This record gives sequence, structure tokens and C-alpha cells, in this order.
Amino acid sequence: MAAERERGGRERSREREERDSEFVDKLVHINRVAKVVKGGKRFGFAALVVIGDQKGRVGFGHGKAREVPEAIRKATDAAKRNLTRVALREGRTLHHDIAGRHGAGRVYLRAAPAGTGIIAGGPMRAVFETLGIQDVVAKSIGSSNPYNMVRATFNALKHQDSPRSVAARRNIKVSSLQARRVGGDAEAAAD
Repeated sequence: MAAERERGGRERSREREERDSEFVDKLVHINRVAKVVKGGKRFGFAALVVIGDQKGRVGFGHGKAREVPEAIRKATDAAKRNLTRVALREGRTLHHDIAGRHGAGRVYLRAAPAGTGIIAGGPMRAVFETLGIQDVVAKSIGSSNPYNMVRATFNALKHQDSPRSVAARRNIKVSSLQARRVGGDAEAAAD
């Protein structure tokens, strides 16, 4: 009985390690905060971490602690709890251009042709690298606060739609949806 429980525990921990190893995490920002107390100042640390599997799943987390490693661990755990899936075109770029905002932070994300690379500022670049996007052009306008930029980027990615989901919503076939798009482009070129 005890041996079975021990084996089950080991299998669960091995499973958890495998699940953790599939994720890539990036530390975006560390903030040192001070609390003034009677004897002087007490320092604490806040960490912002982005985590993803480089195949379309990504999440971010925020953690606070008295020591940096503990803050990073808490932020990583929070990021794993709030993973979201994003539809990618050909596994390398976005399906369409989108804008996102959070507070005073606004971001614009544009799909890009193969070979473009990730053209984006710090916090957004971390999101795209962990997400698995290889070609994207992004611009941040307004707040340069890393927390707002990451949240605005996630807000934009949340509104990303794939042709498959649009076709399902409209109850039509994906091929007819894309044929219509290609046909529309051809008609506009002919005029």
C-alpha cells in the first residue's frame, strides 16, 4: 500500500517535471521596493515573468517576496496558472493585425512575412519569444511600464481569431471563407 502510494507520488512529480520542462520562462522585470519601518528600511522584490511552450500557449505572472529567487518562483507559478492559447498562422506569425490596451499602455501587433523576425520592444519581445512567434512587427504607444505593456499585449492576443474559429462561428467552411478572401483581393486588383 505504502509502496504504491510512493510510486504514485513519484510518477506525479515526474509528470509535473515533464510539464514544467516543456515551458520556457523569461524574466521581464524585477522591481525593488522599500518599506520604511522603525529600524530603517525593509527591502522586498516584485518580479514579472512570462512563460510559454513556444507552440501557442503563453501566460504571465507577478510575484512578490523578500528575496529575488522566491519572487521569481511565485511569479512563475502564477504564470503557469493563467496560460492562454493563441492561434498562430503557419506556427510563426499572427493571423491578422490587432491592437490591445491596458491602462495607458497601447500596443499594435502586425502579422509579418517569413524572415522578418520579432520587431518589438523588451516586454513584448519576451511574450512573443515564449509564445513561439517568429515573425511579427509590434509598436508600443503610451505607457512604457512593463506590467502595462505585457497586459496590453495579452489583451491584443486575446482578440486574435483564426479562420477556423471564424468559419465555425459563421457556420461555413474554412475553404469558402479563404476563397472569398482571395477572390476579393483578385477583384480589387482587377478594378
